Amino acid sequence: MTPPPPALNLDIDTAWMQQVLLELLRIPSPTGRTDVIMQHVGERLQEIGLEFELTRRGALIARLEGADPGVPLDRAVVVHTDTIGCMVTHLKDNGRLQVTQVGTHSSRFSEGTRVSIFTDDPDCTYSGTILPTKASGHAFGDEIDTHPHGWEHVEVRVDERVHSAGDLRDLGIQVGDFVAQTAYPVITRSGFVPSRHLDDKAGVAAVLAAFKAVVDSQAHLEVGAHLLITISEEGGHGASSGLSRDVAEMVSVDSAVVAPGQHSTETGVSIAMQDMSGPFDYHLTRRLHALGRAHGIEVNRDVFRYYRSDVAAAIEAGAETRAALMGFGVDATHGHERTHLDAIVATARLVSLYLQTPLTFGRWDERPTGPLERFPSSAVQPVRHEPELDPEAEELVENEPFPELETELGGPHPSPRRGGPPHGVAGPD
Repeated sequence: MTPPPPALNLDIDTAWMQQVLLELLRIPSPTGRTDVIMQHVGERLQEIGLEFELTRRGALIARLEGADPGVPLDRAVVVHTDTIGCMVTHLKDNGRLQVTQVGTHSSRFSEGTRVSIFTDDPDCTYSGTILPTKASGHAFGDEIDTHPHGWEHVEVRVDERVHSAGDLRDLGIQVGDFVAQTAYPVITRSGFVPSRHLDDKAGVAAVLAAFKAVVDSQAHLEVGAHLLITISEEGGHGASSGLSRDVAEMVSVDSAVVAPGQHSTETGVSIAMQDMSGPFDYHLTRRLHALGRAHGIEVNRDVFRYYRSDVAAAIEAGAETRAALMGFGVDATHGHERTHLDAIVATARLVSLYLQTPLTFGRWDERPTGPLERFPSSAVQPVRHEPELDPEAEELVENEPFPELETELGGPHPSPRRGGPPHGVAGPD
């Protein structure tokens, strides 16, 4: 059999990727309100020439055929379009809105944020600002410095003439309406991208650019691939459905945490070895890291302690697949986020390279089960067995007195015999 050609560094259409990134960031899509952004992503996939379909709930599954169209698709790349956000919980008597979080994020990073309030009438969307309930130093003095943070201590000031709960109802605002933080994306001259909701819209832009590079170049793919775009990752559901049973490997693309004590950078791509849901696949994570290094990509290994992604949802739902997580470095995740174009491009490059590689263990990974003798274990995870220990060895026996035991046995307990056979075992005679 002729071996497949080596993975090639494909040209990433960075101008197209940046355009897609800015478009996605400007479309509000808190978890639970993602229909509009999925329409846009679908249009971009049609532009690429990639076939896809939508699930009942609105997640998107695209397909890239491998060299042999008759072979089931064997791998998946997963990203999500939903973001953190807020929801109205109460119409306050002062004409302001009490809100709670959609997804996990602190209210302190929403204070001062401009928002859009979406009513059930698509023609009635209102703007506003999330403020602490004590927001004016001229009114509250030093109290604003000691004012506690938390969702119960902030409110949305609506940019309309409203002074009561009745005024809010007259606008059509109701409990359960979505409130989306405005992203305000910027690409600076130095290539930084400060914006809300880079998690995971920068990941979507990177993956779309990678798939576009594969399609445009007609690169050889030994195995096919799914592209799964989920809509509820921030709510914890993510890739819990939508994956075919034929998928042997899954790589989630999401933000990597840039902070003190972490090893991710704003200019590179990170391979997560573990997050709060546990370690990722031993073989696939190391393979992705080696692939990036071999092709000159800035790639880091990191561990995320307070983080979960689409991967966790898929595994918890019973997906029998190798799973890994790669991410573009983001500073201040779920807050006032920032990354660099270099990190998004590095992620796109690594995804495009990964798509060109064979499965991690070829014949073994193409089937859901197999015999023990074919399981590729000792060749890649060598184990040094612990030395055998004699439980009766002198250095392991404590000869300190145990008064409680001596009382129970009616006197001092004799030390174990040395050199003889263990208790209960006949000697040579």
